Amino acid sequence: MDGKSILAGMRAALGDGERTALEKISKDGGGSGSGSGNSNGRGRGSSDPFRVLIGTILSHRTRDERTEEATERLFRAYQTPAALASADRQEVARLIRGVGFYNVKSGRIIEVAKIIDRDLHGMVPETIKGLMELPAVGRKTANCVLVYGFGREAIPVDTHVHRISNRLGIARTGTPDETEAALTRFFAREDWIDVNDLFVSFGKRVCRPIGPRCGECPLAAGCKYFKGTAKKQTERK
Repeated sequence: MDGKSILAGMRAALGDGERTALEKISKDGGGSGSGSGNSNGRGRGSSDPFRVLIGTILSHRTRDERTEEATERLFRAYQTPAALASADRQEVARLIRGVGFYNVKSGRIIEVAKIIDRDLHGMVPETIKGLMELPAVGRKTANCVLVYGFGREAIPVDTHVHRISNRLGIARTGTPDETEAALTRFFAREDWIDVNDLFVSFGKRVCRPIGPRCGECPLAAGCKYFKGTAKKQTERK
């Protein structure tokens, strides 16, 4: 299987259903004119990179629906880096309650907002290096902001992306960074921007961590994991 056929198979399996929390946050934040000074109209829609950045930080160890709800509550109260930078930490913690480690994250997102507001003139960094200099921002988060906030070609790698890549056999890697490197070689650059959203959604609905729905998977015929599972079942018989 090549990259385009894999993505096409995932699209066919997912249909027109809802995608990831970050996709929704990206669209919901579009066109408001209320976020950072470098909101844009490229890629996935007119997104607010600041909203995407904060939403991504909130999403760590948190289910999608909780992330969406918390981000919506937070941005109803604090729409700009300047507003969040001067917010009361306990009030922010109350607004994002429900996400994992919300007490810790409340302080982190205020700190991020202060740096963007005071040191970066309200502008979210547009490079992976600049983003990773912010507190609580690792490579995956930085890549998410590039994809969902700026519409730039990048491949964020979370547990779903890492797992599915290795199951399919398009990567044989032990770490997310190694997986990212393998995927950037495998997929055409023009397709990078769609990889995370499709893989994450596919990983939740079809190629689940436990009990993957291989019988429903349009990629099963070329899947290394499925072939190994089928072989084991045959040997048991």
